[in-house]
Amino acid sequence: MVLYGRLLSQNGVLLLRTMLFSLFLSGAIVACAASPQPKTTLPPPAAAVPSPPAAPESDATYHFMMGHQAELAQDLDAALKEYHTALKADPKSREVKSRLAALYFALGDVTQAVQYADEVGEGTGQEPQMLTHMAGILASAGKPERALELLDKAIERDPERGESYFPKGLILLNQKRIAEAEQVVKKGLQYTSDSPIGYYYLGRISIEAGNAEQALANFDRAIAVNQAFEPAYLAQASVYESRQEKGKAIAVLQKYLHQVNPRNRDIRQHLVQLYIATKDYAGGLAELEKLLEENPGDLDAQLRMALIYGEKKEFTKAISQLTEILKAKPAELKVRDYLGYLYEETKDFPKAMEAYRYNIHLDPKFADSHVHLGVLLYRLKQFPEAVTHLEEAVRLMPKHPEPHIVLGLAYFQSEQFEKAAQAFEEGIRHNPKSADLHFNLGTAYDKLNRFDDVERAMETALSLDPHHADALNYLGYSYAERGIKIEQALSLTKRAVALKPENGYYVDSLGWAFYKSGMLTEALTEIKKAVALVGDDPVIYEHLGEIYLKQQKVADAREAWFHSLEIDPSNEKLLQRFRQQGLANPAYEDRIQQAKRRVSEKTQTQ
Repeated sequence: MVLYGRLLSQNGVLLLRTMLFSLFLSGAIVACAASPQPKTTLPPPAAAVPSPPAAPESDATYHFMMGHQAELAQDLDAALKEYHTALKADPKSREVKSRLAALYFALGDVTQAVQYADEVGEGTGQEPQMLTHMAGILASAGKPERALELLDKAIERDPERGESYFPKGLILLNQKRIAEAEQVVKKGLQYTSDSPIGYYYLGRISIEAGNAEQALANFDRAIAVNQAFEPAYLAQASVYESRQEKGKAIAVLQKYLHQVNPRNRDIRQHLVQLYIATKDYAGGLAELEKLLEENPGDLDAQLRMALIYGEKKEFTKAISQLTEILKAKPAELKVRDYLGYLYEETKDFPKAMEAYRYNIHLDPKFADSHVHLGVLLYRLKQFPEAVTHLEEAVRLMPKHPEPHIVLGLAYFQSEQFEKAAQAFEEGIRHNPKSADLHFNLGTAYDKLNRFDDVERAMETALSLDPHHADALNYLGYSYAERGIKIEQALSLTKRAVALKPENGYYVDSLGWAFYKSGMLTEALTEIKKAVALVGDDPVIYEHLGEIYLKQQKVADAREAWFHSLEIDPSNEKLLQRFRQQGLANPAYEDRIQQAKRRVSEKTQTQ
C-alpha cells in the first residue's frame, strides 16, 4: 500500500505555459527572453513611454501621462481614474482605450478588457504593435476569431513586420490548424529571422505534428538566436522527459543554469525532481545545497533534502532534517507525518505514534495521521485503538480505499468477521472499482461460510484487475481445497505463480491443485519447491505428507506430518489422522506434547 506521497516541484509544463501567457499577453514579440509575470503585474505599454492621445486637447494628454505614471507606480485605481478622465476628453482615443484594455485584463475584468480591445480594433489606421497587443488580450479572453481579424489588419498594415505573424500562428495552433500555423510562422521568420519566439512556436507546432526531432531542432535554433530564451530550454527538456530521456532533460536544464540564470529557483527545483526520478540522489542533493546557499531558510529545499535522505535509507539524517524544519514550522502537519513514517522505518514505534498523535492534537481532522497511526497500531496488533483511528479516517476520506481495507483487516484479525465484511462493503460503496476491497471482502465471506459470495467477490476483483495475484491464488486454492472446478483451480493457481513465481504460498496452492487433479508427480515437485521457498509452514508440510501418503511413502509422510504438528500442535484434525494412520508412537506423542507446551508458553508471554 502506498501510504506516503511525494512532494513535487512546479511542473515544467505549467511553468512553460505561464511564461508563454506573459509573453503573448504583453505583446512581447521581441527578440529577448521574458520571465513570468505575476497575475497582478500590468502588461507593459507598447513602448517605454506610450504615445499620448492624438487629440489636441491638453487635458487628454495630461491625464493619459498621469495614468501611465500611476501604472508604473502600480497604483491601479489611480491609473483607471486618469485613463477614464482622458477618455472623456478624447472619446475616440485608441491609445487610451488600449491602456484601459490592458489594465482591465490585468485586473481580471475580462468583459471590460474585451470591450476596449474590440473598440481599438475597429476601423483602420492603427499601429501594428497596438493591434497585436489587443489581439493578445482578445485571444486570451477566448475571442480567437476576433484576435485573428486584428492580426490580419496588423499584417496588412505592415506585411514585413514578422512579430505580427507569430501570435497568429499560435492562435491557429491552438485551433489545431497545424499546417496553417506552420505556414504563418515561417512567413514571419522570413521577415524577422532573429526571433526566438518564431522558432519556439515552430517547435510547438512540430510537437503537435508528432515530429519531436524537428521540435528539438527548432528549440535549438531559438536558443542559438537568443541564448537567454528560457521557454525554449523548458520546452526542450519537456520533450526529452516525454520520451523518458531524463538524462538529456537534465543536461538542458543544467545548460540553462550554467549559461543563463544560475539563480532560477523554479528550474533548479525541477532539476531536483528529475534527479530524484532517475535515482541520482547525489545530483539532487548537490542542487538542493545550492538552493540553500542562496537561501538557508528555504524550508522547501530542506524538506526535499530530507525526502532524498529517506529514499537513500539514511533515516537518521532525514529525521534530523525534518526535526529542524519543525522547529521553525511546528504546524507543518505533512512534515511531521512523514517524520512519523521515518520513525517507523527505524523501528522507533513510540516516537512514530507520538508524531502522529501530535498531529491529530493540532488538527483532529488531519486524515493522513489517523490512517498512519491506525496502520501502525494494526501492525502492532493493538486492534481496538487501530479501529478508532481507522474509523475516523474512513469518515474523513471515504473515497480512499486504503482506510476501509485496514479497518476491515483490523476487525478480521480480531475475528469480528461480520464487522470486517461490513467495513469492506462500505469501502466498496464509495470505491466500487477497488479490486483490493473486493478481494478482502471475499476473504471475510469465507470466514462467514458464504462461499457463493466468496466466488462472486473474487471474480469481481479479477474482472477489475485480471493480474490480481492474491485473488487468483485464493480462488484457485479454494476450489482445490473443496475438490471442485479442478481445471479452474489449476488455471487460476498457474496464473498466480506466473505472476509471482517466488511466492511459496502460491506454489503450494498450485501443488495442491495438481494433487486434487491426481497429478501426484507434478504435485510433489511444486510442494517441495514451496517448502524451499517458505520454510516451516504447517499447512505446506501437511500437504507434503498427504502426497507422500498417496504415493505410499509412509516414512516420508510420517516425517512431513510430524514436522507440521511440531509447528502447529493445535491441529487436532491432523493429529487424529496421524494416529489413525498408525504413524504415531510414544516418542512422537511426547514431542507433540512438548510442542504444545512451548506454543502455549510463547502465547502467554506475547
